[in-house]
Amino acid sequence: MTSFMFSDAIEQKPAPTKPKKAWRVLIVDDDDSVHQITRLVLSKIEVEGRGLELISATSAAAAKEILNCHDDIAMAFVDVVMESDSSGLDLVKWIRSELRNQEIRLILRTGQPGMAPEHSVIKEFDINDYKNKAELSSERLINSVYVGIRGYRDINTIKRSLEAFKTLITSTNELLKVNSIRAFGSAALENLLILMELESSALYIARNQKDFTSHENQLIIACTGKYIDESNDLESSNINPAVKKTIDLTFQTKTPYVDKDCFVGYYETPGHGSSSVLYIEFEEHQEQFKTNLLELYASNVALILENLSAHDEIIKTQKEVMYIIGEAVEARSKETGNHVKRVALACELMAEKLRLPDSFIRTIKLSAPLHDIGKVAIPDAILHKPGKLTPEEWEIMKSHAEIGGNMLKESDVGVAVMGSTVAYYHHENWDGSGYPTGMAGTKIPLEARIMAIVDVFDALGGRRSYKEPWPDDKIRDIIIEEKGRKFDPQLVDIMIDNFDEFCQFKREFPD
Repeated sequence: MTSFMFSDAIEQKPAPTKPKKAWRVLIVDDDDSVHQITRLVLSKIEVEGRGLELISATSAAAAKEILNCHDDIAMAFVDVVMESDSSGLDLVKWIRSELRNQEIRLILRTGQPGMAPEHSVIKEFDINDYKNKAELSSERLINSVYVGIRGYRDINTIKRSLEAFKTLITSTNELLKVNSIRAFGSAALENLLILMELESSALYIARNQKDFTSHENQLIIACTGKYIDESNDLESSNINPAVKKTIDLTFQTKTPYVDKDCFVGYYETPGHGSSSVLYIEFEEHQEQFKTNLLELYASNVALILENLSAHDEIIKTQKEVMYIIGEAVEARSKETGNHVKRVALACELMAEKLRLPDSFIRTIKLSAPLHDIGKVAIPDAILHKPGKLTPEEWEIMKSHAEIGGNMLKESDVGVAVMGSTVAYYHHENWDGSGYPTGMAGTKIPLEARIMAIVDVFDALGGRRSYKEPWPDDKIRDIIIEEKGRKFDPQLVDIMIDNFDEFCQFKREFPD
């Protein structure tokens, strides 16, 4: 792809280049002339395009104070003999054992090599080099700085990469939570910066999903940097318009692009009707960008995100199917379809107030709409009868609980398993006076006890063919009255203590 294809897309003025952070080097010596000479030799040295910040300490005690304040010192030149004959050696031991700093590169210097023989010091102490001051020429001093700082750089690159990888692994545990895909994608971007040894002002992963009607949606899967945005939709996000235009153009041309200011990669997932764009805006000009490494990494991340997106879509579809089934049952009962939405949200809220596991909370929200699924087997003449049911008709009506539970019990899918329990037992009463089994107390499954109180609460507040909605204060009174008889006392206390929150669902989803 030629650069003119993006000439209109990138019109923003480049941000002023900020100076690179200097490498910090600590000089520990009780001889002022050593500090002066070291500074003179190293004053204009640059390593990997970064200068040196030289910090002086005239004793081991002063060096400890500095090291306690700064955790980014790349290397230190340490004199062996200072306050005592072993001050330098004691400082090295303190750095490695007590400060637990394994990254800093340590070079011992001595003017009295007989006090601490080289072979024994290197063997017994965790140092990186040992120099006789008399033999340490300017050239050797400079060379030791290059070797030391590069070693420090490599160790920290590995350390940061491992930490980022842990973040990636941790983020996979959040897959079923809100924004889990964004969490994974953002962790992937941060890891990419470390692996590529990049500094970037903005990174994005955008996804273009086409459904069976050929309708396209462009979503922000992950973002980090100066234009970070919580919006899922690319068009409505606060991302710079020029960046949006660049991403959109890449989707259209299906061609990757790289120049000195940014990299834009394009990745397609065959058979899924979707594609992804990775946008990286460099903090500074990148003369030697590792394109091959980036392509390999980004392609795999795009595939992982595709699988996570598919999983997320399955969860959304599953929830919608549960609502549709529940609404179909309620419609046949000539009740409002919003009833199933309200009881699902109220069950979720009750489970949250009980501090139940996330898996339970998610599952009860999805299974709640199935609580009356057995009503599909009840004859219309009974289901729609405006007056009081006869004893025989009431027995038939009550059978919907057992029918609903049996309809779902053969499945081993979590939502169906809980749905079967909720459908079967949600008309049981705390005192054992309910149906179909007469089960009592904590023997009634918790999910059914939650549904029992939530179902009655919402039914009393809703309009039915045989009644008008009850006012909130009357609903509160009946819930309290049935405490310990129809309802679990603990659940009654939670509902009453949070009554306004439960009532809010009626206002959000009215009949």
